[in-house]
Amino acid sequence: MNIIAFAASNHKKSINKQLVEYAATLLDKVKVEVLDLNDYELPLYSQDREEDIGHPQLAKDFLAKIANSDGIIISFAEHNGSYTVAYKNIFDWCSRIEPKVFSDKPMVLLSTSPGSRGGASVLAAAVQSAPHFNGVVKASLAIPSFYDNFDADKLCLTHEELNEQLVDAVSHLNHLK
Repeated sequence: MNIIAFAASNHKKSINKQLVEYAATLLDKVKVEVLDLNDYELPLYSQDREEDIGHPQLAKDFLAKIANSDGIIISFAEHNGSYTVAYKNIFDWCSRIEPKVFSDKPMVLLSTSPGSRGGASVLAAAVQSAPHFNGVVKASLAIPSFYDNFDADKLCLTHEELNEQLVDAVSHLNHLK
């Protein structure tokens, strides 16, 4: 099995990337490739730009990663209650190439933030919209107060109950195929 995982952020020290990397370690006997949105940086999407340049190869490459995977883990950063520009931009490009962006793949959707809601607003938006783009959401979880609940040196959740919830969430991808 091949799972792709990524943080929906382009911040080089993204706490969502730390969370998704930790979540990837919780899968048993599964190959997980952690993608970095910085490797897929694209011009800002607009219909005019699409008409001028067509579909960028990096967007096609990102879609191929999704299509060739058996499942997806995404951890969403929240900017002003919504998606980051980096995620929204690549998503917009991809959806213009293939409207069924998530290709009927099972997904675990996560979010975290330094705040007490843990990115719950963006996570709710992602959970609600994923099925419209052929994503099959198996589980979702917001991790609040990241810096209080995650050990950056050991790269793990320290809050026992949250860790159990995360283990349960990602376990939905252990038994695919």
